[in-house]
Amino acid sequence: MRYILSAIFLAVSCMLQAQNSIDGTILRYGGNRIYLMSIYGEKTSVIDSAKSDSEGHFRFTLNGRLPGTYRVQWTKDGNVDMIWNQEDVKFITTAKNPDDSLKVISSVENQINQAFSKLDRINQAKLQVLTPVVDYYPVKDSFYISVTKEMEKTQHMQQQYLDSLIALYPNAFAVRVAKVYQNPFIPAGLNKEERLSFLKQHYFDKIDFSDTSLLRSMVFTNKAISYLSLYSNNRLPQKQLETEFIKAVTIMLGAASVNPEIFKFWLDYLVGGFDKFHFDEVLTYIADNFQDPYSCEDQQRKSKLQKKLETYKKIAIGKIAPEIAVPDTKGRVISLSGINSEYTLVVFWSSECPHCGTMMPRLKELYEGQKPKRFEVLSVSIDTSRIAWTTFLNEQKLTWINVSDLKGFNGKPADDFNIYATPTMFLLDRQKRILSKPISLRELEEALREYKLIL
Repeated sequence: MRYILSAIFLAVSCMLQAQNSIDGTILRYGGNRIYLMSIYGEKTSVIDSAKSDSEGHFRFTLNGRLPGTYRVQWTKDGNVDMIWNQEDVKFITTAKNPDDSLKVISSVENQINQAFSKLDRINQAKLQVLTPVVDYYPVKDSFYISVTKEMEKTQHMQQQYLDSLIALYPNAFAVRVAKVYQNPFIPAGLNKEERLSFLKQHYFDKIDFSDTSLLRSMVFTNKAISYLSLYSNNRLPQKQLETEFIKAVTIMLGAASVNPEIFKFWLDYLVGGFDKFHFDEVLTYIADNFQDPYSCEDQQRKSKLQKKLETYKKIAIGKIAPEIAVPDTKGRVISLSGINSEYTLVVFWSSECPHCGTMMPRLKELYEGQKPKRFEVLSVSIDTSRIAWTTFLNEQKLTWINVSDLKGFNGKPADDFNIYATPTMFLLDRQKRILSKPISLRELEEALREYKLIL
């Protein structure tokens, strides 16, 4: 550890003035295009590109850029993330297995990052081996006592190492990232349930939520994933899992509420993630209890995030579905409220969606097999091409109610129902109250059986 700190100290002493380049060599990748990407959470944006020379060497300048993590990418899976903080960065790696072969030639920030990450991996692996011993070994046994001491010693050593980095480089971006990644100290005498409870309560104790510059890295995204994993259990049914995630969301957003920018970042990230996996109860809870801190009360100026949150409230189970008034294939405007059926299944789909193509034939069987007919299907296409839409309908011979405004995800129905992926379905009763929001064909069949619409 002393050697690593000494090497970093010698490197920093050579920095006479701020520098602004990322200089790299990717071995066995000469003469190819390399891309420089900025990072903001999990989002990346290409900001520059360069063609490497015959040896694989290239150079980017970052004039006017803000400190943060930048990604150097050459193929879909070929990339390395480098911290840039007003110093020249120089590295060498290979086109394949870049992380394993990465050598930082010059850059204090990246040497700090590599050293801490390596130590953390070693210590976490050690703790993973020691923890089961503590969980299952007799408490009074001398071996148990020695293992608990080793667990606490491992954690203390890592904290001491981080404290040394903080003392030497208090303003280093890599050190501030490491402080977020550092887990809370866990007393070794806790059992498995107590340890999990302790982590849930103290996970964010030492995180500086005022440091918004760290949003220009993946640290807050990764920290969110790590915390949510404490509540995840694939043996739980979805309803119970959603209850657990609601607890996590409450603590996370409560901790981040001291800073509007980081709070909004996590709010947006959580909404997007839970929306992707159709965790509707979590989304409704978030919409009912949190709002975008930068949103304006003026309806014309509300943020996209705030509008999305408000829409989740409107399409929660038990609510009356928003009205749909869209032309059918003959140009006649069809309204959802005008459909006189005991039940209505609203299906948002697209001819370009592979899952929709797989689902439609089975849905057609269920629809045409009704005796007597008790549910109608309102098929709302998210296509933008009339030809693609009508061709699919004709090929599949879909005779239920088919409508589309041909505006894709920018149409009013897609906006009113928060449609970001297809297929998305809503089962409604006669009053157009939302009964179910199945996310798969299997869930749809379960919902139809629940209301005795199919056998």
